[in-house]
Amino acid sequence: MGTQKKAAEWAARDAISHHQSAAAPPTAPPETGGEGRRELDATPTVLRLPITTSPAPSTDQINQARPDPKMQRWLPALLRRAAPGGGAARLFASSSLLFDDTQEQFKESVRKFAQENIAPRAAAIDASNHFPRDVDLWRLMGDFNLHGLTAPEEYGGMGLGYMYHCISMEEITRASGAVGLSYGAHSNLCINQLVRHGSPEQRLKYLPKVLCSPRICFVLSLCFARAIVFLRTMKMLTASICLAVLYSCIFAFSMKLISGEHIGALAMSEPNSGSDVVSMKCKAEKVDGGYVLNGNKMWCTNGPSAQTLVVYAKTDLAAGSKGITAFIIEKGMPGYRTTPLSSLDMIEHEHMRFYSFLVMLLMVLVHDYRFSTAQKLDKLGMRGSDTCELVFENCFVPRENVLGEEGKGVYVMMSGLDLERLVLAAGPIGLMQACLDVVLPYVRQREQFGRPIGEFQFIQGKMADMYTSLQSSRSFVYSVARDCDNGKVDRKDCAGVILFAAENATQVALQAIQCLGGNGYINEYPTGRLLRDAKLFEIGAGTSEIRRMIIGRELFKED
Repeated sequence: MGTQKKAAEWAARDAISHHQSAAAPPTAPPETGGEGRRELDATPTVLRLPITTSPAPSTDQINQARPDPKMQRWLPALLRRAAPGGGAARLFASSSLLFDDTQEQFKESVRKFAQENIAPRAAAIDASNHFPRDVDLWRLMGDFNLHGLTAPEEYGGMGLGYMYHCISMEEITRASGAVGLSYGAHSNLCINQLVRHGSPEQRLKYLPKVLCSPRICFVLSLCFARAIVFLRTMKMLTASICLAVLYSCIFAFSMKLISGEHIGALAMSEPNSGSDVVSMKCKAEKVDGGYVLNGNKMWCTNGPSAQTLVVYAKTDLAAGSKGITAFIIEKGMPGYRTTPLSSLDMIEHEHMRFYSFLVMLLMVLVHDYRFSTAQKLDKLGMRGSDTCELVFENCFVPRENVLGEEGKGVYVMMSGLDLERLVLAAGPIGLMQACLDVVLPYVRQREQFGRPIGEFQFIQGKMADMYTSLQSSRSFVYSVARDCDNGKVDRKDCAGVILFAAENATQVALQAIQCLGGNGYINEYPTGRLLRDAKLFEIGAGTSEIRRMIIGRELFKED
């Protein structure tokens, strides 16, 4: 009974109003005069609605209110908070109407992770145009379970949804726009596409986490090989070492995207087909056992360092959009080569140095260079998020590396673009929050005319505009994310959220620069970087003009 009582109290508190829609009318005034009439004249009439008590929630409702067990199991122990409980599990009052308590808990954990591990390196990433060299952020994010938020648990993912994916994207981009963009390309454009369209064999090959690192695997395999030959002859030492190297190389070339040991990317646009992506010219000719790819891909985020890429090409040039097929390209495929620049970028990941050396040695011996990455592009913003052109010259792709079905790549592409726009729309939210993180302390400390500039109405007006732009964009993004988690993926809404958030982010960054005055225009402050990063979101994943066209077209179709 105590449990039911607590649950009933929680349900009553949580409800905004459980009144009946048709309330009983107030008591009619007395018809006769006298004392009753005088009392009526002296006391104003008050409309009193009947108060109803919400019934105790059912067992199913209580179970739905429990914190997500996946989050309790997967969040790192140091950042996991005590689960709200009591007899009848309930959700504590959230600081935001957008998130339940578990999502707030997750958001705070990712925020702490990003501010400790990414934010201190954001300026250096932008200045050097490289991912950090002192730490492997990909592995750190993998250890924190951020890469596989939408992947099933059997592949090492968390089995959550786009609400959590957007939360993660927001907080990482808040710390660094470049890291956020690369994270979105890896976790959504690559991993999520494999989750949604990959065969069980493809998922098993590319997604899973592993239990030990390549170095540990090498040591264990070496010990195992030595144990076998220990009692025979010392002449077998070389053979045992070779066996250990072979085993660890096999281990290294298995794709481990969710752990962050391997990096993913997507290659869709071409030098002459950006917005009109279905006019691509990259051709995949069918041959025995697979396909041969020829063509170029442009503006490929993570391209120089990616080990696994989702690539779109036409298996039938005459069929237009119906001739597009999606392929999974591996950096370990025979015939792969990379330019010295991107090779050095890959070797910067310490755990890949030994294997990168072996790969390049094999390529020199084979002399088979058919898939290459051209020079890394020098961008205005999002510096450190590696972007390049890909070149395919008679690159052979096995038949089992077709993602989805032959000729059905346009469905894979367009459905992926809807969710890509949603998840990437959380990036501008993070940048707008980062702008406020800079502006609010500054206007409290900076004094002019004998008082903090935050006391002036013009500055307060700018802060108000920045805040309302952030909150309205955030509400839009997470409401669409919740719809997608519930199975309602609306193309115009997915285009609308990134259109609205991206354009707001650029304006908020401009306002942040204005609030800081001359300091906002020098690189000692991050506002210039935030503006340069924000502008990318008006271009990538379809320009603002294309997004408006999509929204208008979808509205025109509706009855």
